[in-house]
Amino acid sequence: MAEKIDLFRRALAGATRAIARDPEADVVFASDLAPASGKTARVPSPGPALEPKLVAEARGAADSAGLRLRYHDPKLHARTAPIDADARSVFDALETARVEALGARAMGGVRDNLAQLAEARVRGDAIVRARSAEEVPLATAVGLIARERLTGEPPPRAAGGGLRLIAPWIEDKAAAELDALALTLDDQAAFAKLSRRLLEDLDLAAAEEPTEEQAEEAGDEAEGDEGASEDKAEQGEEGTPGSGDVEMRGEEVEDQEAQGASSEEFEAGEDEASAGDNLADSVTAAPSRRNWDLSPATDYKAFTTRFDEIVESEELCDEQELGRLRAYLDQQMAGLHTVVTRRANRLQRRLMAQQARSWDFDQEEGILDAARLARVVVNPGHSLSYKIERDTEFRDTIVSLVIDNSGSMRGRPIAIAAICGDILARTLERCGVATEILGFTTRGWKGGQSREAWLTAGRPANPGRLNDLRHIVYKRADEPYRHARRNLGLMMREGLLKENIDGEALLWAHNRLIARPEERRILMVISDGAPVDDSTASANGGSYLERHLRQVIEWIEKRSTVELIAIGIGHDVTRYYERAVTIMDADQLAGAMIEQLAKLFETA
Repeated sequence: MAEKIDLFRRALAGATRAIARDPEADVVFASDLAPASGKTARVPSPGPALEPKLVAEARGAADSAGLRLRYHDPKLHARTAPIDADARSVFDALETARVEALGARAMGGVRDNLAQLAEARVRGDAIVRARSAEEVPLATAVGLIARERLTGEPPPRAAGGGLRLIAPWIEDKAAAELDALALTLDDQAAFAKLSRRLLEDLDLAAAEEPTEEQAEEAGDEAEGDEGASEDKAEQGEEGTPGSGDVEMRGEEVEDQEAQGASSEEFEAGEDEASAGDNLADSVTAAPSRRNWDLSPATDYKAFTTRFDEIVESEELCDEQELGRLRAYLDQQMAGLHTVVTRRANRLQRRLMAQQARSWDFDQEEGILDAARLARVVVNPGHSLSYKIERDTEFRDTIVSLVIDNSGSMRGRPIAIAAICGDILARTLERCGVATEILGFTTRGWKGGQSREAWLTAGRPANPGRLNDLRHIVYKRADEPYRHARRNLGLMMREGLLKENIDGEALLWAHNRLIARPEERRILMVISDGAPVDDSTASANGGSYLERHLRQVIEWIEKRSTVELIAIGIGHDVTRYYERAVTIMDADQLAGAMIEQLAKLFETA
């Protein structure tokens, strides 16, 4: 029997060396779970019977030790760890979650072993006995929440009760940083900085000011390594007070747009002046007001709107599939998010600079300037010893990102559009800018129930639009990013992308913006071609949809307070939009999006 156990230990040591990529790694059995000592992993003994559950726990402990040897730099960890004991324990738990997530994501067997290890860890932890939030060990709770964020693995069932007592508080305080951890997973230094920010949110560690060298590096687009760029995009400018805080605009809001049709049938007789009056009214309307019928004077119409739909993304597939699609999108992000986050960081710095508090000094009256205190003591009557806070000119803003979900976007273009929308939403949310992400397509190819209704009616001439619209809400403006991040994975779903009717999609997105209370409204459209719907084109003429798109664009640009910009992928949209850019490669989308927004904010 001893020979059998020794054989198991040698096999375990071999696996640990393979994972650690270190020939000196070894495994010894201990009576219980214990931290590794140098390059020797101390794992719980499975006993002479080699009970399967205990074998799995031993494998998990050995795998964890191997991953730590491979991905963990103890010197860097010691340099960045906080001094306070409670903060240090949370910091250590986050680093453990990081190194184990790297292994769990890459190897299914390691993931299963680590799941057994997680069960063993909480078995004797105070979290399973906690009856109040104060009794829950914060390090255990944060470690389990971070593990779920990084790997998608649920916490052990035994810890569920204790975790529910404190998880809402942790989420409320540090959700943004927890969501951002995955972006710095393979960079320990960047992950450590983000962990310190998380500790600050939990009131466990004070904020650390960056050195001048770090600040200079943050502002240099060409400098800095990959991980540091990602971290800065997640944290914002560390020297700016409050730049890492997320302004939550409400946890749950009533979905004003889920009811009603996407648009009313357009009446050809509506005159232009009437449309202008309606628009002027809507700009100052209350947020709850509906504006579905707000549209320019045009002869465009839909044969019927009975089969059109506005849907939340989670209505189109179940939670399990949505999670799988989001995981696939995360894989697609691997090669692109470094560049995107670097550019997003530049945008964030610009926005935060516009919102930063500033002062006018040497004033006749105002608040006493502490820097002039010596002058006041020497000469109390000196008149230029005061300062006045300067009003910031940054207006309350909302950005609506409307993504073409047509079949021609399939593959790389739609993946990059989803990734850019994801990172842009996080960046703008940290800057206090509300963001809405929408998609538009049709329910079927070459007409759907609308076309069937037209055929049943005897094919009347000039029927108007003959396809069923599908307008998708990926993220509502008032919805925190962390609630909507999974929804963006829906764009990766096979069969979702069909045809595109751009004119009505622009009106839909525009009217949602008009109903918002923000002072400034920005509508950004991403498309890779002109409107396409074979059924409508064949019954009304090939230019029917394009003509309507031009009318809608002209109306928004000349009559609306909404600022419209467009990005065309491989398609010249400058012939439609006054403010537009055309890119020939989908990989250029991130830069184009962020540069266009940056220009808008600079000219605000």
